[in-house]
Amino acid sequence: MDKPIVIYTDHIINRTLCYNFAKGSDSLLCHVNNFKDYDKTIATYGVLRGTYELIKKVKNFYYMDHGYFNQSDRKFENNRTKILNLDGYFRIVYNNFVHNGDGNYPDDRLKKLNLNFKKQSNLGSYIILSEPSDAMKKIYNEEDWINKITNKLKKLTDRQIVVHNKHSNKPLDELLLNAWAFVSLQSTAGFKAMLNGVPAYFTEKTLQNINLIEEIETPKIDYKIFNNLAYGQWTLKEIESGEAWEKINAENY
Repeated sequence: MDKPIVIYTDHIINRTLCYNFAKGSDSLLCHVNNFKDYDKTIATYGVLRGTYELIKKVKNFYYMDHGYFNQSDRKFENNRTKILNLDGYFRIVYNNFVHNGDGNYPDDRLKKLNLNFKKQSNLGSYIILSEPSDAMKKIYNEEDWINKITNKLKKLTDRQIVVHNKHSNKPLDELLLNAWAFVSLQSTAGFKAMLNGVPAYFTEKTLQNINLIEEIETPKIDYKIFNNLAYGQWTLKEIESGEAWEKINAENY
């Protein structure tokens, strides 16, 4: 497969990730407003400022976003996400926005993360329903996702449903302490939930087989997917050095 054209925007995080990806893969950079060759494979970060529109037009793409574990520090204020540093991990996915967790990778990259796995608890009472961002609702055509999944859950369980999003007053870490399960469209917070012993369910087709929502009353955590996901995320240094590209490129041939 040919090297991708790396599409950057004027957003500082996008520019930083894209510059380092281009350096590590020895690829050409192109501003989002100047790209017209839709037969080419592209690589970019995020879905805003025109990048998603290009992703829809090209045949193949590499998508970068925050990782599954040990993400860069960020906070939400004034309805915006503020990235505090770029010291964390970023996922790189081929022709999708999130990995499906499949594979048979070793545990060496996972061990480097020094994650604190909590045992699954069966004492939680409510289900956390994680509301997708407006951008994800649009991308997946799920504008009515909250109502649709709430109605589905009510047919499967009598448990309380607590809707949570990044602007909620109660932090997710606090909610997870007494949660029975975590349900989202495709949020990587689902993996955080599993780290905290709370089984996660995803409705997006790429992830839905991790746990079937029809089995919400018999939840489980499949820990083997953590090895696989750890091989789908990389630090900025690993991206810049070419280590990430070498591994990803080998998988896609």
